[in-house]
Amino acid sequence: MFNATVLEALAAAGIPAYFDEEEGILIAHPADVPQDRAKSGDHVMVTPRRDGSGYYATAWEPDGTPDFAEIATVCEMPGISQCARSVAEWFTTPRPTAGNVLLAALAAWGITVHSDDLGMSYAIPVDQTTPAADARNRPHLSIGDRNPSVDHVPAAHTGWTLFLHDENGEPIGEPLFISGDGGPVDCDADSAAVAELVADMVTYPIS
Repeated sequence: MFNATVLEALAAAGIPAYFDEEEGILIAHPADVPQDRAKSGDHVMVTPRRDGSGYYATAWEPDGTPDFAEIATVCEMPGISQCARSVAEWFTTPRPTAGNVLLAALAAWGITVHSDDLGMSYAIPVDQTTPAADARNRPHLSIGDRNPSVDHVPAAHTGWTLFLHDENGEPIGEPLFISGDGGPVDCDADSAAVAELVADMVTYPIS
């Protein structure tokens, strides 16, 4: 039942997949890659979560025959349709990210943003003229994700969290904005909402 349900959901999302009888795993792959070469490049393995509460999809790449290396968690969702959409976005070229959706929403307000080296959060200086090197050493806002990376696909987005930080980089009080409860959140709407709040705090709205 699990395999049939997942295969149907992936097919509806335009993603080919098959159950590898030898390995006992379900593998999804890009539409332009034949099944017999699915594991020769990036592919996604979909499994049920151990507690039975949903589905878990992980991306893998060859790491020297016959080994493979896990490269990312594509999604961890209660619903298979949402998980299938996440897999479909993972195979999209260029691959969309929740971080880029957020950056576009902030750019619409003319907000200057600085990312960290780990792809975990964004810093937004309260004084927008602050040099990038000093962004996190002066009062600033930070936006991170429950995921926690910002590089996940939009369909796997689980909510932004916004903090105000002092000149020492320490967060001040409770989050100014927090969304989601661990499940999927509409990335476009969520990014637009937090971007508008940031704009109210650091600059005049741009019409």
